[in-house]
Amino acid sequence: MLTALVFLPAAAAAVLLCLPRAAGRRVFLLTWAAVSAAVLALTVALWTGYDHGGGIQYETHARWIPSAGIGYHVGVDGLSLPLLALTAVLFPACALYALRETRRVREFAALFLFLETTCLGLFASLDLILFFVFFDLSIVAMYFVIAGWGHPGAARAAQKFFLYTFAGSLALLLGFIGLYLAADPHTFDIVALAGENPLAGRSGYGALVLLAVGLGLAVKTPTVPFHTWLPPAHTEAPAAGSAILAGVLLKMGTYGFLRIAMPLLPESWRTYAPAFVAVGVVSVLYGALVALAQTDFKRMIAYTSVNHMGYILLALGAAAALGADTAAARRLAVTGATYQMVSHGLLTGALFLLAGVLHERGRTYAMDAYSGVAARAPAFAALTGVAVFASLGLPGFSGFIAEFQILAGSLGPRPVATALAVPGILLTAALLVRALQRMFLGPLRLPDSPGTPRPFPDLRAHEAAAIVPLLALAVVLGVFPRFVLDVVEPFSRTVLELVAR
Repeated sequence: MLTALVFLPAAAAAVLLCLPRAAGRRVFLLTWAAVSAAVLALTVALWTGYDHGGGIQYETHARWIPSAGIGYHVGVDGLSLPLLALTAVLFPACALYALRETRRVREFAALFLFLETTCLGLFASLDLILFFVFFDLSIVAMYFVIAGWGHPGAARAAQKFFLYTFAGSLALLLGFIGLYLAADPHTFDIVALAGENPLAGRSGYGALVLLAVGLGLAVKTPTVPFHTWLPPAHTEAPAAGSAILAGVLLKMGTYGFLRIAMPLLPESWRTYAPAFVAVGVVSVLYGALVALAQTDFKRMIAYTSVNHMGYILLALGAAAALGADTAAARRLAVTGATYQMVSHGLLTGALFLLAGVLHERGRTYAMDAYSGVAARAPAFAALTGVAVFASLGLPGFSGFIAEFQILAGSLGPRPVATALAVPGILLTAALLVRALQRMFLGPLRLPDSPGTPRPFPDLRAHEAAAIVPLLALAVVLGVFPRFVLDVVEPFSRTVLELVAR
């Protein structure tokens, strides 16, 4: 069932590419939406059948390249299942949003379906090389999304995105080879490596492997100073591409820290956790401060992603501070980090789709070009307001649950770092509320309309159908978090046991 879920979108993409263009744009777009909806239904079935007791489930282990210790090994646990669900929710939302797309629609739909397979495959992978394959293929797919359907500066932004993230993937591969060589017998299997702990007592070797793995994942996350590819990629990408890039692809980095760096390199992670905590705090504050200075709405949202990913890294670094008196806090930090991945994916995905609506109407993301938009588009303004307040961590939304767990869990093990990160919440609130006030309140002003204001239609049905479910889920997760926490908490206990070895 898990293998069918992973490869169904890629199979559909291959079928789409075999259809003649004369089939029509609506056939391609509706097929994309239908296949993504089928993946969502399979994911719901997967979640319904999941045993909350923890452990890897729906596991498939087949020979692939046995001479090199590489196998096709997939499965889900309390970390991968929420991220599979996030992926399965965001892709149909983007398919609905893109129903009015007119440029090379067959290739656009096929590319997103292929991208969905790479994301699902990565979160299900339990073999390092399988993880790497899906990791690299996601980079290629997103490169073509940005370069082929982005704004005028997309070619340069796509090139920068590809070079940065591909360099990170090469560092990641070096780290994986280091783990393979240290294991006896040699293997790339994540479960076997976690059980063996091949780098125990080899501090120098472990430090080099963690440096390679950490560098590759830090580029993908992204953290300061490896974040510079992110703003141009988001600014120039189409709205659906930005939503997937922020909502799903950035989580590959933080997922890798929890799936690979912490359980497979426990000794090195404990030793160098303060460095990751420091990078997390810097990312929190730097991302918020730079976002505060932006005049471009989409670029501002991009920098808030650096801020939110910083909180996750802070929590994961804090979880390495061993001590019986901090055990509960460390579990809370890991649970909060996982919850933040899901919350950020929903909320930032919605914000990027809303930014796409803004650009489709006014042909610019410049916040100074808009004022009083709420008078013309009250539904658009209301949903943007909900997304903004949810993103700044208002109680009743998923962001509050995530940030509360992260800060409460990190405060005991790392009190100074946590205290330094707290102002990031205030800065994020300031920049988001200021953007909301500038664009939606006051006298009406729209781009290129010195006299009679140009038309600014409110949300269309397909746009609302894409955005409303994401925000509704953020509310559900903010009010009823238990059904996700029941899945995540057993994983948190397991990963901390592995780190403590």
